[in-house]
Amino acid sequence: MGIIRQHDKRSGITYAYESKSYWDKEKKQSRAKRTLIGRIDDETGEIVPTDGRVRKAMAREAEPDYKVLFEQLLEKNKEQEAEISRLKIELEKNNG
Repeated sequence: MGIIRQHDKRSGITYAYESKSYWDKEKKQSRAKRTLIGRIDDETGEIVPTDGRVRKAMAREAEPDYKVLFEQLLEKNKEQEAEISRLKIELEKNNG
């Protein structure tokens, strides 16, 4: 078992993989199974863990807090109702 660094020329990112060797009985050869550990930070050289899929992380971060959103909408609604009432009173004063 070892850690392998592989540089992606297209993105310029270096990834770290854990490599495990095993014996393939059919081919009678040694084979390797690689598992992504993370990406290598250019500045520090440390391995930053990743799940290998940006979509999963984005989906977790994108989950909104519905209670907060609801409270924000209620506050905005109150402000709009107050503005409507103020404008109605102003309109009545100007027309009447």
